[in-house]
Amino acid sequence: MIEVLMRRPAKIAFLAAMILGATSGLAADRPVGYLAEGEFDVTHVLEPAPRAGDPRYETDRKIFKATRRMIGSDRWKMATLDAETGTQPLLRDFSCSVGIKLTEQNSPNLVHLLQRAGADTGRQSSRAKEVFQRHRPFTIDRGQICQPQSELYDEKAQRMSYDYPSGHTTRGWTWALVLTAVAPDRSQQILERGRAYGDSRFICGAHNESAVEAGMVSASATMAVVSTKASYQADLAAARTELQTLRLNGEKAEGCDAEARLVRQRVMPKLEQRH
Repeated sequence: MIEVLMRRPAKIAFLAAMILGATSGLAADRPVGYLAEGEFDVTHVLEPAPRAGDPRYETDRKIFKATRRMIGSDRWKMATLDAETGTQPLLRDFSCSVGIKLTEQNSPNLVHLLQRAGADTGRQSSRAKEVFQRHRPFTIDRGQICQPQSELYDEKAQRMSYDYPSGHTTRGWTWALVLTAVAPDRSQQILERGRAYGDSRFICGAHNESAVEAGMVSASATMAVVSTKASYQADLAAARTELQTLRLNGEKAEGCDAEARLVRQRVMPKLEQRH
């Protein structure tokens, strides 16, 4: 068998290249973060998720029920768009706040930075979900949500994925923090959009409001550690240079006035007070 293989070096080299290429492709699809495994654990930073009998638990229920009145509104439609996952939808969602149309093609350095940072914050929020195991609001009280429930189903675990902290909010607030560092002169607009992105999750009904707050805390805590890494700072510098050039010559984002009105809309319902 060894002799046969030795007579086919070209074929072996071809197969090896195929294997290496496939492995490289898999690695490219899974961005590597800036933090080493076990370097940080956000579950020791977050407050525990609300449980039945906790006042926060009942407040979450009230917010879920009250925000079902927003179904069909323009803000509901924005929440539905915000529910779309992937790099390009997020680039679309933050383009107005940055002041330029962002795409994967015109800002590869920025995308690289965001994906690596998102790998760190996403890993932390996923770990926290498994620790706290809070159920999503529509599994506790009946009510329509802005996306198919199947998108929130954990196929591996054969159950609905957990609520706390919100993974969408973690991702959105990560982007807001990173983009603020890349374009500090747009900090106000970017952070407002990041907050609205989180609000979209309880408007959608996919998450409890406490999970949205936890997602912002999780992202902020993780990014505080990520930002100390030299590799992050190097990627940040490259993204800044890229964006400066893009903002001089790039295409302006569209529909920004309408989006700004929705971002400014205060959506937290006024809850009845019992004395």
